[in-house]
Amino acid sequence: MQKKQPMVILTGPTAVGKTRLSVDLAQRIGGEIISADSMQVYKGMNIGSAKVTPEEMRGVPHYLIDELEPWEEFHVVKFQEMAERYIRDIYSHGYIPILVGGTGFYIQAVLYGIDFTEHGSDPSYRASLETLAAEQNPQVLHDMLRAVDSDSAEAIHANNVKRVIRALEFYHATGEQISKHNAEERQKESPYNFVYLVLNDDRAALYKRIDRRVDEMMSAGLLEEVKKLQEAGCTRDMGSMQGLGYKEMLDYLSGKYSLEEAVRILKRDTRHFAKRQLTWFRRERGVIWINKRDFDYDEERLLGAILDVLYEKGILM
Repeated sequence: MQKKQPMVILTGPTAVGKTRLSVDLAQRIGGEIISADSMQVYKGMNIGSAKVTPEEMRGVPHYLIDELEPWEEFHVVKFQEMAERYIRDIYSHGYIPILVGGTGFYIQAVLYGIDFTEHGSDPSYRASLETLAAEQNPQVLHDMLRAVDSDSAEAIHANNVKRVIRALEFYHATGEQISKHNAEERQKESPYNFVYLVLNDDRAALYKRIDRRVDEMMSAGLLEEVKKLQEAGCTRDMGSMQGLGYKEMLDYLSGKYSLEEAVRILKRDTRHFAKRQLTWFRRERGVIWINKRDFDYDEERLLGAILDVLYEKGILM
């Protein structure tokens, strides 16, 4: 039987501190990093996505960063296809791929090779749903989804119109709930010998970090970044502009909110997002939780504990 190749996943809620730790880890184990983030893939979206900077990379190769224009489409199938290509490249260099980011759905897709393509979409049905969302509001679609697939409605935010439509389309085409389909797909055995690490912190400490990060993003020029994107032709209905930080600044620029209110909403919604991320990771199989407080926030001790796990699981020899 062919030996499975090693892979490390380092994830956790937004603002928990994945970036620095992932680079430290990559340097220690001979790893290269693939971003499992739905926003950092876009060029020109640096501040709002908390994109890793060239200085922070410290020479460690990073993939799926700055690869697409903000008006290009990016979804789980595209992520899966690109990530799998980069994983093969990393193995060919003799390195270990490290998937880093907070989009659990993307990580799951790569880890288990989930098949999203076997059921074609119905363009007329999709168009009718898009029209409904535009003419009424996204909540209408979310209520429709809740009626046929409550587990999906729980996992997908009402504002994530693309994923809500995808789940409704799947049900329309197959009569099966996409949540049930994905649960069955998740039972597949992974082709990788992987370690799935979730970095976490106490809720109060995490929420404080989130609020501080939003303040730092505003000081760093988030509003100016969004204005530039708007001048380049980016609009509120693009997938890229649905990201946290971008939609709130666009709402301010359109006169919907004062700047103070937009920042308050951004902080609140980022905290809610972190909570949903943690709910997702708790449902995943084989997760190892790394709580920063258990190591007194000492990065070196934390890294040492991770290396011990990688030796124990046969990732490192």
